[in-house]
Amino acid sequence: MKKNVAFLGLGVMGYPMAGWLSQRDYSVVVFNRSTEVSRRWLTEYRGKSAVTVAQAVADADIVFTCLGNDDDVRAVVAEAGGVLSAMKPGAILVDHTTTSALLAQELAVQADAVGCGFVDAPVSGGQQGAENGQLTVMCGGLQVHFDTVVEAVESYAKSIQLMGDVGSGQLCKMVNQICIAGVVQGLAEGLNFAKRAGLDAHQVIEVISKGAAQSWQMENRYKTMLANEYDHGFAVQWMRKDLAFALQEGKANGSELPVTELVDSFYQQVQEMGGNRWDTSSLLARLERGNE
Repeated sequence: MKKNVAFLGLGVMGYPMAGWLSQRDYSVVVFNRSTEVSRRWLTEYRGKSAVTVAQAVADADIVFTCLGNDDDVRAVVAEAGGVLSAMKPGAILVDHTTTSALLAQELAVQADAVGCGFVDAPVSGGQQGAENGQLTVMCGGLQVHFDTVVEAVESYAKSIQLMGDVGSGQLCKMVNQICIAGVVQGLAEGLNFAKRAGLDAHQVIEVISKGAAQSWQMENRYKTMLANEYDHGFAVQWMRKDLAFALQEGKANGSELPVTELVDSFYQQVQEMGGNRWDTSSLLARLERGNE
């Protein structure tokens, strides 16, 4: 067996990520607030489950967290009975949650105070990427800590890079979300235009996806968009959380993000339509609702 690892948070991303670690012969202990999910994970993968955070991380060389937001991470990691109160000295905490860069920096200081390392490591690729072991992982932290965890992270990543000091991974993820927001809105507008112009939208994509307009979003989302199917993928509520981090950071560093601000307001309208949990490609639904 390789290193002992703990994985906290078995959501749509964490569940398969922890599974890949198990399949790569790491000794995995999982923890999830819903014990039913942990039990189900154990029917599919080799490992153990813990009933408390402290129990999960006690023997781990690397602790992975994949949670919801800053408050969730603070509750699991920094509060009494949390990760940092139970990790053994020399262990490294890898946070895959998309958070603020400020939280990453706070956790690094707190981890160092108990003799542990910290790497912020948000991911891109969605549920499909997690299930296929094809995530992109953007890391921030010390080189020595990155070198210690990179092999384990490669269990579910097609690309992993150290972007700089702690917080750099989160900043890179903000760039990722800024770029996606504009691309998805452009795709939504293009599909809406094609339909209203009387074109076969499927044929349009077949043609333009072979040229400069091609994108991951186009190739992986246009069919479900045209079918008005949004019960999958990365939820609007999580995209808005991520864009809020980017907009806040943009104000702090003087970046102009007019398109990001606009698309964020469009996502707010999607939420008002009842699409809080819809995939981010549901920007087309907003345009079509406006045409009714």
